[in-house]
Amino acid sequence: MTQEEKDRIVIPDENGDEHLFDELFKFTVDETGKSYILVTPVGEEADEDEEVEVFAFRYEDRDDEENDIALFPIETDAEWEIVEEMLNTFSEEDQ
Repeated sequence: MTQEEKDRIVIPDENGDEHLFDELFKFTVDETGKSYILVTPVGEEADEDEEVEVFAFRYEDRDDEENDIALFPIETDAEWEIVEEMLNTFSEEDQ
């Protein structure tokens, strides 16, 4: 069984240290036009008994800048509900 190659993204923390993440998936909500990305830290593999930490961000494409996307924190409960619903759907399909 071969593992498919995942896109990777580097995200700096509040101290400026860079951390590497695997992209789980991206999606756009048609009603709002907002796009979201879900990532997991590189090196964290899911065991049957353990859950992998998942991080979610709202993002905007930035074609004309050094970084190709800009990440923003998810701030509203409504946005979190959408992200959780998509993650649950993704997790069910992955099983």
